[in-house]
Amino acid sequence: MNLEQHEQVPPDSAGRAWVIFCHLGALSVYFGVPLGNILVPLVIWLIKKDELPAVDEHGKHSLNFQISYTMYTFLASFAVVLVAFTAYIVGGDYSPFAVLVFISLLLIFLILAHLALTIVAAIKAGQGTAYRYPLAIRFLK
Repeated sequence: MNLEQHEQVPPDSAGRAWVIFCHLGALSVYFGVPLGNILVPLVIWLIKKDELPAVDEHGKHSLNFQISYTMYTFLASFAVVLVAFTAYIVGGDYSPFAVLVFISLLLIFLILAHLALTIVAAIKAGQGTAYRYPLAIRFLK
């Protein structure tokens, strides 16, 4: 089933809070919870998916995006380390500054995009409408 096939979550239902938490729980990573962007939505999804169909769908979409985002961030971080290591080994006239600036800007963009997309998804979920995260790999279907 797609999100579009579910009825909208009524504004006064308990389900509304859970679908919002499926998305906003991911922001726990910014409060020091290691991999909280995956773990918090995962716990909510596992606990409430059988009880509330909307939580099942929103949870899957949130988890797909959070796992994708984590992979993209690790890849960008690995690129920064690789460039820094290469610059150290090559030395001399090689200036990795432009590459490091580009990759650092990419990391900043990923963080800002993560914040914005997660908040937009939570707002849409609170309104009872479907939201598909862009660039999310569908691990859970």
